[in-house]
Amino acid sequence: MFRLSVLCFATVLALHAPSACARDGARPAGEQALASRIDAAIAPYYKADAPGATVIVTANGKTVLRKAYGMADLAKGTPMTPDMRLRIGSITKQFTAVAILMLLEEGKLALDDDITRFLPEYPARAGRITIAHLLTHTSGIVSYTSKLGFSWNAAKDRSVSEVIDIFKDDALEFEPGTRWAYNNSGYFLLGAIIEKVAGQSYASFLEERIFKPLDMRHTAYEGYERTPGPRAAGHTKGWFGITAAKPLSMTQPYAAGALVSTVDDLARWDAAIGAGKLLKPATWQQAHTGALLADGKPTNYGYGWQIGKLRGVPMVAHGGSIHGFSSYALRLPQQHVYVAVLSNTDSPTVQPEMVASKVAAIAIGNPFPDFKAVKVDPALLDAYAGTYRIDASATRSFKRDDGKLVMQRSNRDPVTLTPFSNEAFFIPDSLTTFRFARNAKGEVSEVVVHSQGAEMVNRRVGPP
Repeated sequence: MFRLSVLCFATVLALHAPSACARDGARPAGEQALASRIDAAIAPYYKADAPGATVIVTANGKTVLRKAYGMADLAKGTPMTPDMRLRIGSITKQFTAVAILMLLEEGKLALDDDITRFLPEYPARAGRITIAHLLTHTSGIVSYTSKLGFSWNAAKDRSVSEVIDIFKDDALEFEPGTRWAYNNSGYFLLGAIIEKVAGQSYASFLEERIFKPLDMRHTAYEGYERTPGPRAAGHTKGWFGITAAKPLSMTQPYAAGALVSTVDDLARWDAAIGAGKLLKPATWQQAHTGALLADGKPTNYGYGWQIGKLRGVPMVAHGGSIHGFSSYALRLPQQHVYVAVLSNTDSPTVQPEMVASKVAAIAIGNPFPDFKAVKVDPALLDAYAGTYRIDASATRSFKRDDGKLVMQRSNRDPVTLTPFSNEAFFIPDSLTTFRFARNAKGEVSEVVVHSQGAEMVNRRVGPP
């Protein structure tokens, strides 16, 4: 929830949605060609009679592509349009983080403040839990959305304190600052802190301090929208095909994932970030810098943004998955490229992250290669079989199964990999690859994983 037919051309720096569609002849040939390449890369992923997506691509402050694909509402037969609102899930977290940083710059809180300063009813711990720990997913607090029974009661309206009561008395999973673990509880608590410090609701703070100043008219805490506009329905995969999404009270994702938005508004958001609005330059830099653990190891997560690389260039990004919807938005600050993909299904055939990453790579002129499946000697698969260490709490296991290499990460479902060389494999319908390496003795000793803009080396530690 909370892990483009006619092309419109507009100036995003002006912070106005495209109001007119430029004729193809009015656009430079290079821009037309780029838009066509991007559209050709996206279109095969979305069927006209299935849940779809809205997509925006901007470069140097100009809209390269703004388009909708597929259906907005299967039950009503409504096609998707680019101006539709969709749930953005955990992309909400960057707005929550910026709200905290605005209060920081006003001197109303400090990142090293113990959270009990603002939430005195929260149990004190032997190891201090700070606001910075919440922002960077290093608090050790149990994520309430992962607890048994959460989905059974997801449709129930709860107060902020009622949701906090679900997890506040649980033992910490680790000492604050010593590990990284994605955590919705942390961002829920940040919402409560914003309300306590600002003296107003989370929804109204974001509306008055962020959305109104940036003219983001169609972004809001769901249920508090002030401007009418078309809305896409959410979908999920059921036993008998695609159905309407399961009910969810937005009081439960709250500051961890309750916002709705449009791709136009997200482009405005990116333009504001690029222009250095809302925060001082040093604060923006801090938000987009990966936090360090107590032992100095990097986490690849800043304040509300994942930090990584795409095709070798710096990237900040975030995805979202929430009842009926999935999303991904990334920015390449050095290339001034922004891509947002909002989908109205929580079980997409192709993840928005893949679509956004593939599109961004095309936009900077360094597209991902098309992986072509090849046949490999089964004996190689046996050589790659084994357990590889990800971190202190997780491993990745590979084994041969019916002539194919199957990968399974701790506590996740197995995935069948496809080889594209003797030593490299990819996950179908993704950009995640695995390349095995040998030591001086010729033994397979590690696997290099490229995923989510980052390169990770997992060392072999034993048999499957």
